[in-house]
Amino acid sequence: MDGVLNLYKPPGPTSHDMVSQVRRIIGQKKVGHAGTLDPPASGVLVICLGEATRIVEYLRGWRKTYRAVAVFGAMTDTEDATGKIVAETDASHISKAMVEETIKHFIGNISQSPPMVSAVHYKGRRLYELARAGQVVERAPRTVQVYSISLLDFQPGRRPEALLEVECSGGTYIRTLCTDIGRRLGCGGYLSSLVRTAVGAFKIEDSIPLEKLENLVSQGNLAQVIHTTDEVLSTLPVVELKSEEEILRVIHGNPVPISLQELPTATPADCSPVRIKSQDGHLLAIGQVHPAGDGTTLLHPRKVFRLQVPSAQS
Repeated sequence: MDGVLNLYKPPGPTSHDMVSQVRRIIGQKKVGHAGTLDPPASGVLVICLGEATRIVEYLRGWRKTYRAVAVFGAMTDTEDATGKIVAETDASHISKAMVEETIKHFIGNISQSPPMVSAVHYKGRRLYELARAGQVVERAPRTVQVYSISLLDFQPGRRPEALLEVECSGGTYIRTLCTDIGRRLGCGGYLSSLVRTAVGAFKIEDSIPLEKLENLVSQGNLAQVIHTTDEVLSTLPVVELKSEEEILRVIHGNPVPISLQELPTATPADCSPVRIKSQDGHLLAIGQVHPAGDGTTLLHPRKVFRLQVPSAQS
C-alpha cells in the first residue's frame, strides 16, 4: 500500500509506537511518520506508507495547528507536565488581558532554544539522552514561525491556566512557547496538555484511530482512508512531460531540457519542488527546475516513483 494516512495518536504511546502498530495492522514494513508528537500529546499524526515514505521531507514543513494548555506560576525541567518543578511563584496577579497582550509578542518569526528533553542531535547524541544522564548543554537557537495565537479560555488562580490555539511552522516546540510566554509574564510557565488539531489539510476530525484502522483492514477497506502521494502534494506546481523520451529520461533519474513557456505560471525557476507528470496524469517524480549556465532550463527529477512507471507509459 502506497499513500498517506491521517492517524489519530492518543496520549501515551510514542510516535514510533504508533508506526509499529500501523506496520503490524497492515502487514507492511515500509511505514514512517512525518512529524513527531511527544508521548503525552494527542492528535493528528501523518503516516506515510510504501513509496510515500520518500516524500516525508516535503510534509514536515506543513503548517501545524495545536490546542495547548499553558500553566503559569511554575517551570519544569522538561517544559511540560512530565518534568520536575524547578521554580514556582504565586501567579494570582496574572489576568486574561495580560496573557492576551503577551502572546502578541510571539507572532511572527521567533527564536527558540530546543528543550533538553528533545530528539535534537548534539555531537552525535540526542539531547534527551544527555538529559537522562544529568547533562545540560548549550543549544543553538532556531528560528520558527508562529502564524497566529489565540487565547480560547483563561482560568485565574495561584497557577492560572490558558487554553491557547497556535498555528505554526514545523519544528516549533509548543512547550518551549508556553515556557517563554510564562517568562515574559514574569512568572514562568509550562505546557500542561497538547492536542495537534491539524497538519496541513489533515484535520483531527478526519483522523483514524488504530481501532478503526484495524476494522478497515479486516474488511478490506483500507484504501478508503489512504490519500495518494499526488493528492497530498497537490499544492506543488505540475510540469507535464510531452514525449515518451522525456518520460524515460525522468524515470531513469536524468534531467530534461524544458522551456520556460512549458512551465506553469506558478512554477518558479529557482529549484522549488514541482510534480512531474505524464500527459495522462500519472505522477512520475518530484523534481526541481534549475536554470542552466547556457541560458536553458533543466528539469531535474529528485524523487522518482518507480511504481508509477508501467501506467505512465501506457
